[in-house]
Amino acid sequence: MVQQLTLSELNEQIKDAILEAFPGAVWVVAEVSELKENRSGHCYLELVEKQGNNIVARSRATIWSYTYRMLKPYFETTTGQLFSQGIKVLVLATVEYHAAYGLSLNIKDIDPTYTVGDMALQRKEIIERLQKEGVFEMNKDLGLPLVPQKIAVISSATAAGYQDFMNQVENNEFGFKFYTHLFEAYMQGAEAVHSIIHALEQIFQYEDFFDAVVIIRGGGATADLSSFDNYELAINITQFPLPIITGIGHEKDDTIIDLVAHTRLKTPTAVAEFLINGMERFYSHLLEIENGVVNYARDVLEAQQNKLERMVEGLSYSVSGFIQQKQKGISKSGNQLQRSVSTYSYKKQDELSRVRHQIDSELSVWFVETKNHINRQRRILKRVAGEAVLKKHGELQHVQDLLISESQKQLFKEHERLKLNENTIRLLNPENVLKRGFTLTLIDGKIIKSINDIEKGEELTTKFADGQVKSKITKKTENGN
Repeated sequence: MVQQLTLSELNEQIKDAILEAFPGAVWVVAEVSELKENRSGHCYLELVEKQGNNIVARSRATIWSYTYRMLKPYFETTTGQLFSQGIKVLVLATVEYHAAYGLSLNIKDIDPTYTVGDMALQRKEIIERLQKEGVFEMNKDLGLPLVPQKIAVISSATAAGYQDFMNQVENNEFGFKFYTHLFEAYMQGAEAVHSIIHALEQIFQYEDFFDAVVIIRGGGATADLSSFDNYELAINITQFPLPIITGIGHEKDDTIIDLVAHTRLKTPTAVAEFLINGMERFYSHLLEIENGVVNYARDVLEAQQNKLERMVEGLSYSVSGFIQQKQKGISKSGNQLQRSVSTYSYKKQDELSRVRHQIDSELSVWFVETKNHINRQRRILKRVAGEAVLKKHGELQHVQDLLISESQKQLFKEHERLKLNENTIRLLNPENVLKRGFTLTLIDGKIIKSINDIEKGEELTTKFADGQVKSKITKKTENGN
């Protein structure tokens, strides 16, 4: 008969079997796929083993806080690599099995030399892959403009290195002007690679505008540089259409993106000095060209000036003779012109006198005729205006008479209507109604209009024209009953 066990009994037997198989700690090689630190300082990991892109093994692991406080700084100081997901590690761990939570590894120690070797191997593989693909030198082969002035900057806006770079560029001693635009990105951590690639994609949309791209960050721990040894980031830099200058801010080691970039400089300040020095060299070259042009122009001007002076000396003799000859001709022509002008002026004065006399005569006749015409028009206008005034006065008098007649008729009609209203009001006056033999019946001062408003036994007040009486209800009869 097959043995029957409860789940807890089965798990206890598994626990005992594991404890017997692994009584002590064992060294395990794995890749950290997930890593979480909780508030109490404990570190929870998921370890995996991959073959290509496939996961062939997976296990939970724990580093308790008192161990994690020692292992993490030791690992990062030794390897220069952040203790984070995505790295391969060699860990010393005990195999533990809990009846409710299953299998897990309790990590006691980490061998950082294994990770260093793996990182070096990965770095070597990435470099060899880029070289094999023929892209390693592609960005270096691009031509850097003689004077790169429009710079796309990839950095964190709050990074000290970015502030140093901008201060150096904007306040350079020569007063050179650069146009810079920041494409902000994370420069360390898990999001750095994706963030920098996204910034490159944004710059690519304006490749015709910018002269070069600068990737900078401030100084920091070597562990923060792991993002710059990434294949995806490197392949994007090698094939980028603009020359890329790096100033990662680390003096000791070159990252892979330093190796594939067009120009590698140590710090953001060094990048700024590189750009300024390039501008200074070009400016100095321009000054040399300017001095050469000025000196050549001065020599040419001096030679031409000497030639002109000789020409002027020869020309002055010719001009003097020419001027004397022309002066004689001008004097003769001037005398003839003066005589002609005098004769012409006398003739024109005589013509003007005749024209003036004719105009005066015609104006006198025109004034008399115009004055007579205006007087005739004034008399006609005065007569027409008088007739129009008399006509309008008669019309106004007729309207006034009609208005008075209609007003008197309306006033008489209103007077008659008022008298009729006064008679109606007088007839409807309660006192006059009572004098005609009618009475008013009241209870507590209120007029009774219906038999339903009184009850048997209530006291009534009956008003007559000459007084009132009190009575009590002993019986009431409604119409029809």
